[in-house]
Amino acid sequence: MLDEVERWLERRSWSAADRPLDLLLAAKRAAGPQGTVSVVLPALDEEATVGEIVAAIRRDLMTDEVPLVDELIVVDSGSRDRTAQVAARAGARVVQRDAILPRLPTLPGKGEVLWRSLLVTSGEIVCFVDADLRSFDSRFVSGIVGPLLTEPDVELVKAMYDRPLETGGAVVPAGGGRVTELVARPLLNLHWPRLAGFVQPLGGEYAARRSLLERLPFPVGYGVELGMLIDALSLAGLDALGQVDVGVRHHRHQDGQALGRMSAAIYRTASLRLSRAPLVRPRLTQFHRDPSGGFTPLTHPVDVDERPPMAHLPEYLARRAA
Repeated sequence: MLDEVERWLERRSWSAADRPLDLLLAAKRAAGPQGTVSVVLPALDEEATVGEIVAAIRRDLMTDEVPLVDELIVVDSGSRDRTAQVAARAGARVVQRDAILPRLPTLPGKGEVLWRSLLVTSGEIVCFVDADLRSFDSRFVSGIVGPLLTEPDVELVKAMYDRPLETGGAVVPAGGGRVTELVARPLLNLHWPRLAGFVQPLGGEYAARRSLLERLPFPVGYGVELGMLIDALSLAGLDALGQVDVGVRHHRHQDGQALGRMSAAIYRTASLRLSRAPLVRPRLTQFHRDPSGGFTPLTHPVDVDERPPMAHLPEYLARRAA
């Protein structure tokens, strides 16, 4: 891992417990209009989970005693189930994706929804949360909003967490995040090694200042998180980025073909930003939860050498000719 990234991990990685709510509320009051917070849930057919998330945020972060979040919006991207009704009943303002900027035909994809949400939110801090989370904890919001209220130089904060894989009645503690480990993390380590310290680079829970988001392009599909991270690094620098440990993320897992489509979109997003750049650094940093409760980085070399075709070797040709 680069020395710069090791120093960044020390300075810009926190736990949600580092900033209790009373500290955040005081910082929000001191920030004035710059401390207004909008939470956006992009949703497509999430009636089973969206209501619990909305209810938890309203109960924990939108009361007279704890007015941390100023607005909570669910952007429905054409759900065929009762997502919109469930979200509205739980207390969210529901906006249909196609009703935002109607002069521009909508494109399918999560990034399209996030991009359009900037037109219907007013907060100077915008927090995105996926709508398929189960056993939702409001720290997913307060944790990642916290550094933006208390650290003036921070502009974007990602959540980090454990992602267990729950399949067939079995639980693999660190088995989730397959696209992260197989596609995104290698891409970042090899081509953008300054971003190698992010535990969950593709996570859908992150918060940013509007002043940054409005300057970023948004890939319309699954590549939005990777593209946003790379572009934010370019625009704001590594020290303006941070991450907060919020515990464990439980969510719906996708099948292999869906993961393949996601991987293709992420690879395409990266390729557009590579501009034919060579391999920067043949090292891969992965993260493991350590006994003390934190995340430990472990760095491994990546094989980069290739053997030539055997037909090019004179010894092989001679053996074939014998």
